[in-house]
Amino acid sequence: MMETKSLSLAEQVFVRLENEILTEHYTRGELLTELKLVSDLGVSRTPIREAIHRLEQEHLVETTQKGIMVIGITDKDLSDIFRIRLRIEGMAAYEAALHITNEQLGEIREALELQEFYVGKGDADHIKSMDNRFHELLYRYSGSTALYDTLLPLHRKVQKYRQASVTENSRARQSAAEHRAIYEAVAVHDAQRAEQLTICHIHNAMEHIIK
Repeated sequence: MMETKSLSLAEQVFVRLENEILTEHYTRGELLTELKLVSDLGVSRTPIREAIHRLEQEHLVETTQKGIMVIGITDKDLSDIFRIRLRIEGMAAYEAALHITNEQLGEIREALELQEFYVGKGDADHIKSMDNRFHELLYRYSGSTALYDTLLPLHRKVQKYRQASVTENSRARQSAAEHRAIYEAVAVHDAQRAEQLTICHIHNAMEHIIK
């Protein structure tokens, strides 16, 4: 789990702005200025400029003559993200099942058990946090930097849409059960089953979100 306090100020500003764009605190088409962001965030222009540059690289904002225009995530972006995840997220689970250690399994199990606990409590914020943690660890323990660097931003970019999955009790329970099945396949190093279950999990999430 990312510890924001360990990040540079520019990175903290980027994380906050990215989150506020992805959750539509700043909405698509909205024009921002450096002065507004200085006021909103309470930091100087330098880290804001660095963060805006990174957000442009992520295609979440675009600098225009009138200001910094929020692009955010379009419906096509959402569809594309899920189609990409369907293609490669199973690969991450496959590789994790082959290479994972007992210590690493323990970290995934802890995230899963906390997710199940919070599902029982109906605590949407913590469900989402542990869902993020489960996927992030699966990507990390695939042993592939390329998979990790590709999948983690994609997972993060659909967080607004995933909110529905964690607030709707039936889907939250189903998602936790799917995570449990993936974990159990990874734990016995059944790479093919881990891959198949992960593809099914992403497909179910996509079906739930893109209606």
